[in-house]
Formats: sequence, C-alpha cells, structure tokens
Amino acid sequence: MPLTETEWDLVTMWVREYLLDTTDPHTQLVQYGFSAEFVSELPLTAVSAENARALVQASRKDIRGQLGLVEKVATVDRLSVLPEVSKALEFRDRLREDCRAHASQDNFRTCVLKNGTEVFIDRQSLRETLRTFVDDPEKSVLLVDGDPDSGRSYSYNLIRHIGQHYGFRPARVTLSHTSTADKVVRRLAEFVADPRAGISPLNPTELNDLLPSIDDAVHWVVGRATAAEDRFWLVLDECDKLDPSSDVWDFIGQLALAIYEHAAVRGDQAPRLVLLGYGPAMRQLPYDLRGSVCWDTARVAEPADLRNFFDQYFHESPPGFLGTGEPEEATIAELVDVAVQEVLRATETDANGDSYMRKICTAAEGAIRVYQTL
Repeated sequence: MPLTETEWDLVTMWVREYLLDTTDPHTQLVQYGFSAEFVSELPLTAVSAENARALVQASRKDIRGQLGLVEKVATVDRLSVLPEVSKALEFRDRLREDCRAHASQDNFRTCVLKNGTEVFIDRQSLRETLRTFVDDPEKSVLLVDGDPDSGRSYSYNLIRHIGQHYGFRPARVTLSHTSTADKVVRRLAEFVADPRAGISPLNPTELNDLLPSIDDAVHWVVGRATAAEDRFWLVLDECDKLDPSSDVWDFIGQLALAIYEHAAVRGDQAPRLVLLGYGPAMRQLPYDLRGSVCWDTARVAEPADLRNFFDQYFHESPPGFLGTGEPEEATIAELVDVAVQEVLRATETDANGDSYMRKICTAAEGAIRVYQTL
C-alpha cells in the first residue's frame, strides 16, 4: 500500500534529522548508496530541511525511487538504533510489496484498486487508451465521453490508480452549471502551488478582459504545474454540466493549447489534461491539438462485463476457504455465477436514487468484502 502524505512527512523528518544533518550532503548521500548522477541533480544547499524535501521529492517520482529512499533511510546509523526504525522498516516492507505488485501485474488491467475493495469493472477500451496516453509523450489531452451515468467520472478512479504507479498526480475539478473560468483557475492553483510557500495571488487582470486574461491565467497555472516537483494531470470532470455560454469553454481551449506548448519545451514535466464528459458535439479544441488527443467512450457495464470482472478477481484472489492450492475452474465458475447473480439482484433496488453503474460498483464491492471474510 502506498505511503500517505503524513507518512511521507515522517520520512522527510528522518532524512532531515538523521541523514542530511551534515555540512557535506553530497558526500553523505553517495556514501549511503545514492548514485553520483542522481545526487548531482539535486538542488542541495546548506539547509538540511530544504535538502530533505528535495531528496524526498526527487525520489517519489516512481515506486522504485520511493523504495530505494526508504531502504537507505532505514539503514542510517543514527536511526537504526532508535525505536522509530520499526516504523521505517514497516514503510520499507509496504513499498517492497508495492514494487513487487507493480512489477508482476499489469496495472492498467487491475480490477480491484485501493484498499483491496474498490472495484473497477470492465472499461477495457479506457484501460488501453490510458496505456497509450501514458506511454506516448506526444499525447497531451485525454477526452472521455459517453451517455449520462455511463461511468465517465468513474474513469477518475482508474486514473488515480495508474498515477500511483506511474508517478503523476491527478488534480480534479468538478464542473457545474455555475462554474466560471475564474473559479476553475483558482481551484487548479490550489493544487499546483507549493504547499510550503502558500498560494501566490493570482491577479493577471482579474479576468476582466475575457480572452487575454484567460490566456494569462492559463499560462500562470500551467507554468506552475510544469515547474513543480510533482507531475500533474489536470482533470476537469462533468464538462457536460457547463452552461453553453460559460467562459470555461474558452478556458478549456486555452488550457489545452498551453499544455501542448509547454510540453514542446519541458517534455514530460509539463502537465496533461483530462476532460471527463467532453463529447464530440461540444466546443472543439484548437486545431493544433489534432494529433495530441486520445479519446475514449464510456458505456454501462453489462452482465458479461461483470462476469469477466469476477472471473479475473477470483483467479487473482481466491477466497481463503478454497485453500492454498490452485482452485478448480469449475469452482471458480460457480463462485462467479453466484457473485454476478447477487450483484444484479442488488441493482434492482432503488437505494438512494443511485445510477445503475453506481449500484453495480457498490454491490460488487460488497460482494468482495464478503468473500474476503470467508
């Protein structure tokens, strides 16, 4: 399981107090096994707190870097003799398991996400579209359309999961009929600003002069996202809820173009844009982006999709009552039949007025929790 932000704060404190409390941080890091090339790229100063943040930020860009950092911290002499080392070893073991899972599984095909219970059913086309989007540095915008309640916003769950394994952070703003460019800019600014420095005031022209001010605001956000240590995906959800006359439409076009332009200069460090609920009948994106867009269409999961989901789940995580050996295919098929029937039966109720897709996901998660106790 990935470390939480609070736990990374603890790692940063260990680095500051026990690893980088030195007048020669470069030599110290090399002695503890960090490569000379990696160390040379760190903006090290005479301030241990700044050095600790720089090292942790640079190491968190992928799972192997995270594991390498915590493994090395756990061996620091001053920490290894303290009771706190047990927590460091716990973090190390968790990251080792994450690294093992990352290496052994196709994370784009994962059917159960965080906490071992959040499900992601079907959407094979989205999985492959995401794979293409992640692997292709020339792609800068991902569009997901589909009918209402077909799972467009649900796509964000898989994006978050992929982000944990591929070193980016999705920053989501949910749009509505009352959304304005000013509100969206300020919300994105909260995500991309350095939390230690606070959010610098955004006031290009207070959006009084529509197009020029939107352009200024867009480059302000994209510039900060590009300069950040983290890699960001900017996610605008429920685009179909926007008012047709909203200035957010202009903002989206300018934002997509600015990301495309920053990517030409800064490469993969530039943010990417994800538009959920953005259909082909909506405002067209700038022409320059025609080769930089990936597109997926959501659809409601059908019984066959549910069957495939449980078949994959029971093969990957057989219930404990089946023992430790390889379960028989007939037994798996029987478990799949029962699970699918129970989930479909649960969708027949009108609990809380939820959509069909939400009912399916809730019922499937409930079924998994039951099987995990057996």
